[in-house]
This record gives sequence, structure tokens and C-alpha cells, in this order.
Amino acid sequence: MYEKFAELLAKHNKTAYQVSKDTGIGENVFSYWKSGRSKPKVDKLKILADYFEVSIEYFLDDTTTPVQ
Repeated sequence: MYEKFAELLAKHNKTAYQVSKDTGIGENVFSYWKSGRSKPKVDKLKILADYFEVSIEYFLDDTTTPVQ
């Protein structure tokens, strides 16, 4: 899942810090996802999906590509 988050960061020219500030999701949460220490909860995925204007399924499905 973190790979898709990283792709969206690059596409939207954002940093994890900016997304953290804009969404209220702690920057440490993204670090935990990246390292595999935790998995994202549905409420956080919903926030990110809304923020990046993609579906939650985008994060869950390995074959889904983001909306252009």
C-alpha cells in the first residue's frame, strides 16, 4: 500500500509532511506503513482517498491505477 501512497505523492508533488499537515494523519503513521510495522486502517485510507481523489480500492487492489 505504501508504494501507491508514494506514487500519489510524486504525482501530486507533495511530501508526506504536507499530506500529514493537510489531513491530520501523523507523519509517523506513514513511516509505520512504509516499514511494515502497521497496516493502514480504513478511516485513514478514506481520508487519503478523498485527499488524492482516488477510490479506497486504489490502495487495496494491486491492479488499480489512479484516476487521471
